[in-house]
Amino acid sequence: MHRCQTIRPLQLRQTTSTFAFAMDSPPRTPQKLITVLLVDDDIAFVKVAQHHLQKFQGREFKLIWKERVEGALAEVQANRTIDIILTDYNLPGGNGLEFCLQLNAMNSEIPIVFVTASRNFKLAIDAMKLGVEDFVVKEDLSELLLPKTIINVIEKARTRKQIRAVEKRMLIAEKRAEAIRELVVTVCHEFNNPLAAIKISADLLARQFTENEKSLMRDFEQNFQKIEREIKRLRDINFERITFREDSGKPPPS
Repeated sequence: MHRCQTIRPLQLRQTTSTFAFAMDSPPRTPQKLITVLLVDDDIAFVKVAQHHLQKFQGREFKLIWKERVEGALAEVQANRTIDIILTDYNLPGGNGLEFCLQLNAMNSEIPIVFVTASRNFKLAIDAMKLGVEDFVVKEDLSELLLPKTIINVIEKARTRKQIRAVEKRMLIAEKRAEAIRELVVTVCHEFNNPLAAIKISADLLARQFTENEKSLMRDFEQNFQKIEREIKRLRDINFERITFREDSGKPPPS
């Protein structure tokens, strides 16, 4: 049997009249093509999925079909444009859970949806434990449910990735603040010891100075107190309110 490897995105023919006024309609920004990797040995379902993944709410889909786990893994390694993976549980030479384990071992971040023929809740729980985003039954899929599920899962995964990126930047900022705080405490401590010794020595000298010479000591004490105030300001800085800039030359997180 001939096995199709890549199914081109379908283009729907316009069969009904559309009433629109170009002058009143602002230009739409074209949305990114959604690349779907389908791992299933059921050619009948592949054709159903191809039919369902026509244009949906202005989104277009590119369906890549792989019958076996080995071919799917090779496609994931070679193709960086894959947005989502749909996989059955029963696969030639393996199963969907083993496929998920291998993807995890590859550190793949592509969201996965299980599409199976049975309502096996234990399987659904096991799949979720491996990071599967959703679990749907083939007979429940409608022309709208499949593309809607795909778009929702992709958006959820993208949002989670953005949250992780923000949390990572916050953690880096906290570590920087903690490192600077420790450095400031060390610097202040290094200042305090000699300053204390200088103050004691100045007090001893002041007792031996004449009235004319004591004016010099008053100037010294004013400058000395200024140094103490600056050290106190440095020690009392609220590092939690400091915003650290990203290192120059690094691209912004996606």
